Amino acid sequence: MASKNQTLGEFIIENQSSFKYSSGELSRLINSIRLAAKVVNHEVNKAGLVDIIGAAGDTNIQGENQQKLDVYANEKFIHTLTNRNIVCGIASEEEDDFITINSQDENHQNKYIVLIDPLDGSSNIDVNVSVGTIFSVYRRITPVGTPVKLKDFLQKGSQQVAAGYIVYGTSTMLVYTTGDGVNGFTLNPAIGSYYLSHPNIKFPENGSIYSVNEGNYIHFPQGIKNYIKYCQKEEDNRPYTSRYIGSLVSDFHRNMIKGGIYMYPKSSKNSNGKLRLLYECNPMAFLAEQANGKASDGFTRIMDIAPTELHQRVPFICGSKNMVIKAEEFMFAAK
Repeated sequence: MASKNQTLGEFIIENQSSFKYSSGELSRLINSIRLAAKVVNHEVNKAGLVDIIGAAGDTNIQGENQQKLDVYANEKFIHTLTNRNIVCGIASEEEDDFITINSQDENHQNKYIVLIDPLDGSSNIDVNVSVGTIFSVYRRITPVGTPVKLKDFLQKGSQQVAAGYIVYGTSTMLVYTTGDGVNGFTLNPAIGSYYLSHPNIKFPENGSIYSVNEGNYIHFPQGIKNYIKYCQKEEDNRPYTSRYIGSLVSDFHRNMIKGGIYMYPKSSKNSNGKLRLLYECNPMAFLAEQANGKASDGFTRIMDIAPTELHQRVPFICGSKNMVIKAEEFMFAAK
């Protein structure tokens, strides 16, 4: 039985047998992400003391300005996952294309690929607001021992074998699932170990928080506008509280603990939505469903969407189950 004084390493070893592909490889992969997260956390906590905040002067594949910490986090996660010879391929929100990992061993048998958003919400660094890392893990579908191909990465979210995030905030937490519930681990910076602090996290079925950038209200589809008005109406335990940080990891984490809904719909400015299916929506959807929540694009389960490109964007509604169902009702009614 997991206990709150259990380290992440102990938890991984103890629960490895519950994972259906129990070869130890996935456990080493999670450990690698844990290591890279500690390095990134160290740099995030130095922001303002060293020259690591602000724009890097480049743009990523989506045409967005890269922050210095975006570049740093991307390099650290790729370096750690590559050097520890665990994965056969990596795709990052900050890279144009996927990265093929060729093991030094000619007969390498690595089976996993990782998709990662190295630093979600990085524009908040300058003002000391929580940011995070999001990761997703799949088993490759091409033959083991051969170079990975695009189709290894363009799998439905329902094929994920693990997903999680690290939130760098007032405390640093790693939250992940391998399809057997969601558990959260808090970093003790004094000794550099993560300890189980939030076992078996569950979304409350109902919540009182809605998270959406209401500054874009005029651009939202009518169904979302109607749902927002519903949230604001004084009736049946409403109005709900509006809370929006602008960092998906932070907004999701708060809503999972307290109960709420997060929305980043399509709009007249972003006809396909803004969040990335592979790097943000699928891993968060996997976590939500494992925590008794729900994730949708307004009409369709997120993890049922078949990806067509690495940097595909989709509308995203995620959170407490009954709140997402109600939002979907408004979307269908306005369709």
